Amino acid sequence: MTSSFKLSDLEEVTTNAEKIQNDLLKEILTLNAKTEYLRQFLHGSSDKTFFKKHVPVVSYEDMKPYIERVADGEPSGTSGGEQKIFPVNDDFAKKMGYILALRSLVMSKHSVGVSGQVGVESFWIQVLRILDN
Repeated sequence: MTSSFKLSDLEEVTTNAEKIQNDLLKEILTLNAKTEYLRQFLHGSSDKTFFKKHVPVVSYEDMKPYIERVADGEPSGTSGGEQKIFPVNDDFAKKMGYILALRSLVMSKHSVGVSGQVGVESFWIQVLRILDN
């Protein structure tokens, strides 16, 4: 496997996870505070404490009209129910590639004696909501 990522990259980003998460939230809020949706709660602010206090936890259904607008309202064309639309931009795709490359490095480190190009991967996604009272 050829990759420009090393296991030390994973160690580096996990050493100070709280700072990295706070920096990422700040970046997201700075980029999105003036969007139509967040403007109604943040009034242009990108402050994390203000965000946590004023922006409600919502469901996919609450966000659906905004997501559909991003997708130009095109029908999903699925049978047996409507497919959920998940908008992805170039930045997200690059970050996912990075995460998958690091994960592959960890998996290969612990796969002693396994050779060849065969692999099985499983993805589980769980949504967690943490509410401050």
